Amino acid sequence: MSPGEQSLVIGANRLSMYLGELKGRNVGLVVNHSSLVEGPQGPVHLVDTLLRLGIHVRKIFAPEHGFRGDADAGEKIKGGTDKETGLPILSLYGSHKKPLPADLSDLDVLVFDIQDVGARFYTYISTLHYVMEACAENNKTLIVLDRPNPNGFYVDGPVLDTAYRSFVGMHPVPVVHGMTVGEYARMINGEKWLDGGLQCRLMVVPCLNYTHALLYPLKIKPSPNLPNMIAVYLYPSLCFFEGTIVSVGRGTDFPFQVIGHPQYAGRAFSFTPQSREGAKNPPYKGIVCYGIDLRNIKVNYFAQRKSLDLSWLIEFYQKFPDKDNFFNAFFTKLAGTTELEQQIKAGKSEAEIRESWQPQLQEFKAIRKKYLLYEDFE
Repeated sequence: MSPGEQSLVIGANRLSMYLGELKGRNVGLVVNHSSLVEGPQGPVHLVDTLLRLGIHVRKIFAPEHGFRGDADAGEKIKGGTDKETGLPILSLYGSHKKPLPADLSDLDVLVFDIQDVGARFYTYISTLHYVMEACAENNKTLIVLDRPNPNGFYVDGPVLDTAYRSFVGMHPVPVVHGMTVGEYARMINGEKWLDGGLQCRLMVVPCLNYTHALLYPLKIKPSPNLPNMIAVYLYPSLCFFEGTIVSVGRGTDFPFQVIGHPQYAGRAFSFTPQSREGAKNPPYKGIVCYGIDLRNIKVNYFAQRKSLDLSWLIEFYQKFPDKDNFFNAFFTKLAGTTELEQQIKAGKSEAEIRESWQPQLQEFKAIRKKYLLYEDFE
């Protein structure tokens, strides 16, 4: 462990910076299983930490995967009551992505503390957008407790065309944006991306001793299908496969570390998805899939490359027998543009595809720098 990692302090642990903003006020928390505060006896959930300190926490808002982080991707999340505290839980997923005025009427301030992974299609930043918008419309303060971005050491990918805006891509940013949640919130505000150009009353509690050059190992898996750091690092490249006919290993012990399909011939490696927590009905459940095993990739590969790897996607398409049905409509939402699919179908190389991204990437990088809170990677 490097000295930077040893001395890094996440925003949630800097209690003295934000407790004064919460005392005597009615508080709502946008949190999940990753919202932990380090204590002398080990990590304690932010909800429990604040309640023990006498803060008036009134309700919990939960993003995709739920408050406890065990729901499938895309699974409908029900509201309810937290068994530990008796607090009401409101889901911010499905048809209720944005807090309603009634949800906020008894609150003075909201706190957002969720571990993100730094990819545009990871929906926690979309939840952040809607929470900021609701706060702006209802004159509430939002406090973001910042956390390191494990993929914050590079910027890459196609920039989203807002004609293809969706919950897996709401803003004109590349697939890997290289920002923490706190920095991203500042950008949403500063670029006036909220509806009607509104700006949220925002406070960011930054991390101490974090830089974008740091490869930060997560202490808890951010969602059910990102079980380790190899999956977290592979996720920005492999998530494109979710818009194709190919399995990324949901329903196995190694999701987002393998890719495969029942018809992918000529590969010795295989896996068979089964129903399990976080993947109750995975693609090709009970069917043998043949493909590529990426579990032995080393962390140094990502640190040195500092870019998406399109080689697996291009190779799989080129070798797949049924090219007409390889892509589905979700691919455009993930890519944020129709161009990537067209380029792959046209036989463009990875270098040619990456070159086409550069003008918009340079424009984004100039915008990004305005909102950074930490020393950059270059």
